[in-house]
Amino acid sequence: MERRHYIVHGRVQGVGFRATIQQTAKQLDLVGWVKNKPDGTVELEAQGEQEKLDDLQHELEKGPTPFASVRHLDVSTVAIEKEEKKFRVIH
Repeated sequence: MERRHYIVHGRVQGVGFRATIQQTAKQLDLVGWVKNKPDGTVELEAQGEQEKLDDLQHELEKGPTPFASVRHLDVSTVAIEKEEKKFRVIH
């Protein structure tokens, strides 16, 4: 079990990015959250098995929607949240 924090840079707001990442995370049985930041980036944390986090990271790197364009991805490992039960979009 692992938890990763991501900041996604590029054209990632207004292109369905959060909803698509939420759907992908649910399919991968990951928990966590995703939100837009005022600086135009998308921030998220995801928790689950390492292989599934790697799959999510691959989707983040390529841009999960046809209109998204990811320039850079910041990734770090953070503490596990034991009480989290689902993956949600924060508004």
